[in-house]
Amino acid sequence: MRKYRKKITAFAGHMLQESKKMSTERWKGIAIVGALMLLLMVTLYVPGHMQDMISVSNSVDGRELPIYCVQTEKPEIALTFDAAWGNEDTKQIMEILKKHDVHVTFFMTGGWVDSYPEDVKLILAEGHDLGNHSENHKNMSQISDEEKKQELMKVHDKVKNLTGYEMFLFRPPYGDYDNAVIKVAKDCGYYPIQWDCDSLDWKDYGVDSIINTVCNHKHLGNGSIILCHNGAKYTAQALDAMITSLKEKGYTFVPLSQLIIREKYHMDHEGRQIPD
Repeated sequence: MRKYRKKITAFAGHMLQESKKMSTERWKGIAIVGALMLLLMVTLYVPGHMQDMISVSNSVDGRELPIYCVQTEKPEIALTFDAAWGNEDTKQIMEILKKHDVHVTFFMTGGWVDSYPEDVKLILAEGHDLGNHSENHKNMSQISDEEKKQELMKVHDKVKNLTGYEMFLFRPPYGDYDNAVIKVAKDCGYYPIQWDCDSLDWKDYGVDSIINTVCNHKHLGNGSIILCHNGAKYTAQALDAMITSLKEKGYTFVPLSQLIIREKYHMDHEGRQIPD
């Protein structure tokens, strides 16, 4: 930006000197041309990374939105698991995912990372994404911005120290967010993530309920993000049939790191990420 400011300053100084030599009418013409040149210089000399920032927006009608789904022509979907409490079924889930050659995203709390460090390592080693689900699973919209940052960065640092992996996907606990939550997450280097297909596995309705809820969900489509939980009563039992059914519908599973758009995007009112 220093180079950019120097060029603008030099240009302005030159125009000022010329103004002393010219008539009023002639100066008006020069001023118009100068304004157009100034606009061109701004376009040319703003650094590339800043141009990308300008073209990235999570705002819709004054609201900051997380990513609920992604606009894509490919029949790709992302399966995600929130890991906040139990761990009884994690290895079974991992075996089923490996059987189907499916890679997913696990959103983990700091407490879960502390309790099950070897499983965190295993998840990463098996090619799955590690995602941030906050340190203490608080309602993020109800705490200060500084507390929000601490909730994100404490678990971030734990995972980095444990695995060397830099997380960049964040799911707010309870799906609770407001404008401040989204902005703090972005400031911390995170893409905030929600979902458009909730398995409702946390309600313990049974295996068939989970399969039917996901596979016949009204929002299911290209770019969908599916919410599940490890530690839920029936999730592991439903997983094999659910994956099989979704594959039969023609869907391919990808982790969120491959599904989301990293730059040059905007959102629609449903939280759909759309490429620019």
